[in-house]
Amino acid sequence: MTVLCLIRHGETAWNAERRIQGQLDIPLNAAGEAQAQATAQALQTQHFDAAFCSDLARAHATARAATEHLGIALTPDRELRERNYGLFQGLTYAEAEQRYPQDFARHTAREPDYAFPQGGESLADFSARVLAAMERITSAHAGGRVLIVTHGGVLDIVHRLATGKALSQPRDFVIPNAALNWIVREPSGWRLIDWADQSHLAHTRDELPRT
Repeated sequence: MTVLCLIRHGETAWNAERRIQGQLDIPLNAAGEAQAQATAQALQTQHFDAAFCSDLARAHATARAATEHLGIALTPDRELRERNYGLFQGLTYAEAEQRYPQDFARHTAREPDYAFPQGGESLADFSARVLAAMERITSAHAGGRVLIVTHGGVLDIVHRLATGKALSQPRDFVIPNAALNWIVREPSGWRLIDWADQSHLAHTRDELPRT
């Protein structure tokens, strides 16, 4: 059994504005930096054999705070990046809906094969990328404990992987910044242990649309 703790990066200014970041490299804001430190404190009694993070600044900074406390090496991995939202990146959700209503409707309908114009990923391709990264990491650290700091979209896929929920189903679970999410990889498959533990945080956001 391989145990994984997955964490969404701390808050950014764009999270607070409900602005779509995707693969744009937005840093943590002051609240996000405080969340990263609080998460590091919450994990300081835990043992991990390895730590990975998205190579985007907001995830890397959140992960670095934890690994400095834990005294373990951190491996950035671009396959743990957020979904590429194409022409939606940089817009608020309200702006995206107003400017591109047909694309926004297909996005919120969670059409697996719909890819955002201007180089965006489809939900199916994004899911395949995340699954491949998870399988690769757990295979390399079978029987161990792994820390992963990533993004809300990745955690959406991971939760569905661990619970069997279809990609097309609306989200009925929260994905707060800097919360702790625990899953395991067993010979029989993936299993959810605990999700969205926010007990170490004074305040956190889940500004992602419930789609």
